Amino acid sequence: MNKRLGFFAALMPAAALAVGISSEISPQPAEMMPLADESVVLDVTDTGKRLVAVGERGHILVSLDGETWVQAPTPVRAYLTAVDFADDNNGMAVGHDSTILRTRDGGRSWIVQNFEPVVDPEVESDEPFLDVLMLDTRRAWAVGAYGKLYRTDNGGETWEDFEDPIREDAWHFNSITRLNNGDLFLAGESGTLAVSSDNGDSWEAIESPYSSTLFDAAAVGPEGVLIVGLRGNAYYTADPRGGEWSKLETGVEDSLIGAEQLANGEAIMVGINGIILRTRAALSHVERIDNPQGITLAAVQPLKNALVVVGNAGPQLIANP
Repeated sequence: MNKRLGFFAALMPAAALAVGISSEISPQPAEMMPLADESVVLDVTDTGKRLVAVGERGHILVSLDGETWVQAPTPVRAYLTAVDFADDNNGMAVGHDSTILRTRDGGRSWIVQNFEPVVDPEVESDEPFLDVLMLDTRRAWAVGAYGKLYRTDNGGETWEDFEDPIREDAWHFNSITRLNNGDLFLAGESGTLAVSSDNGDSWEAIESPYSSTLFDAAAVGPEGVLIVGLRGNAYYTADPRGGEWSKLETGVEDSLIGAEQLANGEAIMVGINGIILRTRAALSHVERIDNPQGITLAAVQPLKNALVVVGNAGPQLIANP
C-alpha cells in the first residue's frame, strides 16, 4: 500500500469556504503503539532539526538521526498521507477523512485544523488529502483526491476550497511541489500537470509527456522538475512551461511513488518492491541502489550521506552511495 493508490471514493459536492472540523463525528486520538515504527509510513520530511514521518492509524514518528524513532501523540486515527514543514517548528500533516493537522513545536504535539469523516459510507466515500505544501508559517496548500485543492492564508485557522479550471476533470492531485525558482507544481492522475508562478493564485495546465498516473514530482536544477509514475515512468524537463521533456531510462517496470532532489542537483526515486533509483550525470543516467528488503517504498528523504526511506515496514536508514 502507498499514499497515492487505492482511493475508490465517489465524488462529493465541493465544500464551501472556510471549512473546518466536522461536528457530526469527533476525531479520536491515535493509540500509542510499541511497534509504530514498523507500521506503514507514507511520507517523511526533514525539519532541519529532526525527521518527521506520518502513516497509518494517525501515527506520527519523530527522529533525530533516522535510526531511532519515537511516536508523537496525535489527535486522530485517520491514515496520514503527507507532511511538510515551513521551518524547524511549524508543520502540517494531511490524510484521510480530509484531515489536516498542525504543529508549532517541531512535531512533538499536533492539533486538528480540518476533519471531515464519512458519516454514511453507503452514500459517501472518503476524499483524502494526498499532499501538503507549506509556503511559510501562514500560507499552505493541501491537495488530494478528485481535484481536492485547499489553501490557507492564516496558518490553517480556515481553509478555502480553491476553484480553478484545472479541476474540471476532477482527477486526483497526488503531489504539490515548490520548484527551485519558487514556482508551484502540481502532478496527478491521467497525466495531470499544472504550474503557478504566483503562489497558487492562478494555475496553468501544461501538456504532459505521460498520459497515465503521476505520483510525485521533485524540483531539479534552477527551474526544472522530475516527475515519476506508473510502470517505472520518469520524465525530466529544465522548463516545465515550454521545455522539452526527456524520458529517463529507469530500467524498471514497477511504479515509482516518491521522488526527492539532492543537494548536488541529482534526484532519488523510490517505489514498488523496494526500488531505489538515483540519477547521475545531470539526470542523463539512472542507477539502482541496492535494497535487499524489497518492501514497497512511498517516500524518501536525503540525510547527510544516507537516505531515509519509508513504506510498508516503517522508516529505514540506508547508505547513499
